[in-house]
Amino acid sequence: MNLFEKRALEWKVGHCPSAAELPATWIGAKVPGAVQLDWARSEGKEPYFFSDNCKEYAWTESVFWRYRAILPELEFSGDRELWWVCEGVDYRFQVFLEGRLLHEQEGMFTPVSLNLSAFGAQPGDSLDVVVFPPPMAHETTDRAQSAESCKPAVSYGWDFHPRLIPSGICGDAFLEVRPSRHIQGISIDTSLSEKRTEAKLSFSVDLAGKGKATLQWSLLAPDQTTVCLREKSLLGKRISFSTKIKKPLLWWPHDQGAPNLYTLCVEMIDDSGAVLQTITRRIGFRSLRLVMCPDGWEDPAGLPAGRRPVPITVEINGRQIFAKGSNWVGPHIFSGETDTESYRALLSEAKNANMNFLRCWGGAATNKDAFYDLCDEMGILVWQDFPLGGGFHHGSSENYLATLDRESRSILARLRTHACLAVWCGGNELFCPWTRMSEHDDALRLLQRNCYDLDPSRPFLATTPLEGMRHGNYLFRSLQGEEVYQIFKKQSATAYVEFGCPSVASVETLKTILPEKDLWPPRPGTAWETHHAFGAWDQAADSWLMLEIIESYFGKTPDLQTLVAQSQWLASEGFKCLFEEARRQKPHCSMALNWCFNEPWPTAANNSLIEWPCRPKPALRGVADACRPTLASAQIEKFSWQPGEEFSCKIYLLNDSPDPIPAGTIECFLSIGETSLCVGTAPFPKLPPNTNWQGLTLSAPIPPSDAPTSNAPNAPMPLTLSLRISDHPNWNSSYQLLLTHSTTIP
Repeated sequence: MNLFEKRALEWKVGHCPSAAELPATWIGAKVPGAVQLDWARSEGKEPYFFSDNCKEYAWTESVFWRYRAILPELEFSGDRELWWVCEGVDYRFQVFLEGRLLHEQEGMFTPVSLNLSAFGAQPGDSLDVVVFPPPMAHETTDRAQSAESCKPAVSYGWDFHPRLIPSGICGDAFLEVRPSRHIQGISIDTSLSEKRTEAKLSFSVDLAGKGKATLQWSLLAPDQTTVCLREKSLLGKRISFSTKIKKPLLWWPHDQGAPNLYTLCVEMIDDSGAVLQTITRRIGFRSLRLVMCPDGWEDPAGLPAGRRPVPITVEINGRQIFAKGSNWVGPHIFSGETDTESYRALLSEAKNANMNFLRCWGGAATNKDAFYDLCDEMGILVWQDFPLGGGFHHGSSENYLATLDRESRSILARLRTHACLAVWCGGNELFCPWTRMSEHDDALRLLQRNCYDLDPSRPFLATTPLEGMRHGNYLFRSLQGEEVYQIFKKQSATAYVEFGCPSVASVETLKTILPEKDLWPPRPGTAWETHHAFGAWDQAADSWLMLEIIESYFGKTPDLQTLVAQSQWLASEGFKCLFEEARRQKPHCSMALNWCFNEPWPTAANNSLIEWPCRPKPALRGVADACRPTLASAQIEKFSWQPGEEFSCKIYLLNDSPDPIPAGTIECFLSIGETSLCVGTAPFPKLPPNTNWQGLTLSAPIPPSDAPTSNAPNAPMPLTLSLRISDHPNWNSSYQLLLTHSTTIP
């Protein structure tokens, strides 16, 4: 007989003006999902991401939503109990059985597990989940409404996200018949000896019910051979185990080694030796800390000494590495729509782009388990913000702090065993003028305490940016007139945690989100604005389209296809420049994470590298080139050049590889159409692992060039800079700059 029987429920949902009332109309509900999607499906609505359709959902914020399911015929009596398990409800809710209140909660990151048998559940009973309207801390309609809430702040509107506030059962929810004596949970701790020649595994198993239980556990190596096998009987509620592993295979980020994972298997068995229950967890043995950049502790002239740059260099298994990656903002507006395959598709793109580090931004929902499982497998480190999004001062009320305490502890307990998890962070931009928080705020003191109590060995940062770090710039050319080629070159940050270049989405995407009448020309007041091309950012009216900047380089844009191509050209070269410049500043700088990797819905323009749901932009190829472990790199002065100008660039060899680099020579060429000019050569010496080479400055006059067509004498054209290493063509680099005959282009 199957002792653990899992059963999905058939749900319906409806809205009503109060928690005590029943809906006038019930509609079919998808779980996991969101009530907004259920309503749109029942009404035959066009997709929420088309045109201005997202605005039709505003009314769903102000009503109560009641889910209902009828308990099916299941055998549960005596030693068999019926449980309802739910991995998340967004956001405040109550659970009823036949009108009897069983549970109430605020917070979507704390799972629910209810023993319905203890409440006398019977087949045919109604199980209701009532979801309350989202908290509104202020009467204004901006994101500050979520100041007293742990709900993702991005839902209230951001420069890449519409105001569309999801509600509903967003995690898996199911019935399970269990024996009363069963494993409730496992708590795991790992550590490495100082020289990493020995690993220690400790874990505790919590059991429900009474009576004798026999537990057998095994530890399997990455090749699935058995490292350890133990068995023990017990009568209590908790049992602890520990073992030591000699010469463990270490977990590494994918660009530094293999992400080796062991498998812990815990089984409850009966007297005959039959397995009643099995729980498995994957474990990576590794050490990780954040260390100070070179010269970070040196005092400036004079006293007293003040704050220093915050240690931010990642040291894993005793090796300092350069963290290069992006900011992750969640794959969907509705987290209930996110599944393993959507995570896998996006994370595969990140790994293929040579990223070894992702920051999970605090304004979005904390990811589901599948995200961290895949990062473990792929060897991608994760910086995890808690749900403090920034942009406003987060609350200090008793209810808010109690919710934050429970939610953060749930997040900590769920994620702390993952090898990929590198850093905890209180939240985004909390020490900035628009947020006005500090380390003295109760919310941050609470989070730091919880991290120390539940995960003391993992680094905690109060927020980002902190001393030494930097957020921005987010444009190819700043509003002060500096191009990406000058912006980072003039900086000296220990970590560039947010930076970017906007680009317009592909024509294919634009045609799926904009009405045909709005497609050309782009203009405010249309769906272009709804999808963040205009008015998305308060420092530029045409953000994130930035049409004025595009036309300052290329002239008047004639059509949509040209606009897309020119915008994506700038973004690709801009991101490539910024990543390479950050890497050129190693070892003082040790981290570059662009804003942002993906987007939760299709935008007309923004800073993402991937269009929703998973269509890479050309900029992702530029980032992939710039993040290769080893590459020839050119520090270029500017984007736009003219015939006769003296072209110059400084040549580097960037190396984040754990392997030494043999000596060689970099050849530098300029190409205009079919014409190619050798600018010079730069021989480089043998390099130790993880070490850059700062080489020569090469220069040559740009030769005269005919305009591309006789009827467009001033039309700009590509000027290609190529760096070549004959013995290692995979280290070659190419940059597509602009050649113009006009003196008005910057």
